[in-house]
Formats: sequence, C-alpha cells, structure tokens
Amino acid sequence: MNLCMKQKVFSWGDRFTVWDENGNDRYYVRGEMFSLGKKLHLTDTAGAEVAFIQQKAFSFKPRFYVYMNGALQAEIVKDFTFFTQRYRVEGIDWEVNGNFGAHDYEISGARGTVASIHKQWFTWGDCYEICISENENEQLVLAVVLAIDAVMAQSNAAAANSAT
Repeated sequence: MNLCMKQKVFSWGDRFTVWDENGNDRYYVRGEMFSLGKKLHLTDTAGAEVAFIQQKAFSFKPRFYVYMNGALQAEIVKDFTFFTQRYRVEGIDWEVNGNFGAHDYEISGARGTVASIHKQWFTWGDCYEICISENENEQLVLAVVLAIDAVMAQSNAAAANSAT
C-alpha cells in the first residue's frame, strides 16, 4: 500500500493529511499546541482516534510512545551514534535505518522490510511517500513516521536556534 502524508503549511500546530494511492483522504493528524512534549492524534476520516503519539518530556534520548485503543503498542527511541542516526521501535522489534537527513529510510522487522519512506522535495510543506508492505499495520507505521518527523523537526529547530 502506498500512502502520501503532507503537512498543512498555514496552520497552528502540527497538522497532516494522509492520502491513499488514489488520492482519497485516509487519515488526519492533529497536534496539541500547548503541551509538555509533542502530542499527536491520528484519526480516521470519520474523526475516530486510531493512534495517539506522545513524547516523553524529560528523557536523555528522544523517546515517543504510541497508544492504540488506549493501550501502549510501541516505544520509538532514537539511539545515539557518532556518524548515523538510528531508531528502535520497542515492543514490536522494528528498526529504522537510512538517510534521515534526506528523509529516505526504511522500517524493518524480523520478516524483512515493513515500510520505506521517502520525502518529496520541492513541495509546499513536508510531503512523504510511504510504501507499506502487505500485512503490516499501516496505522502503526504512520505513528512511527510521525514520531521520527517530530524528532527531526525538533533537531532542525535546535540547530537553527544555535546558529543565531
């Protein structure tokens, strides 16, 4: 399954729309503006929440929790390495590797590639192509992609603030 996730440019807080390969709306993402740590709600087109992504506010490593139906499903942790970035998805034993600076990476598990993610360049707002392998939980994959996007946005903002 191929999905496209695009950030809305002129909105307060984080807002994304996720389309399927036919251009139909599939999910919406809404961020909470005034919260301690990043909080994102993934909803279906009827407005029912299918996943909640919450950043652990005070943590040495960037860490996000994914809840589905009120139960913790996964924990996304950014590992510190010297030359590359690496993420682990604990609870479902996925690893995320690739070129995060170019937003081109893969999520892999015991059975191989779970999803591949590629950022489209020269678009108005961030836009990601997400190719999900069959029999994988697309909502969980989207939650992992959203958590990694949040970590990347925070590190880019910190780098921009330190440059001024």
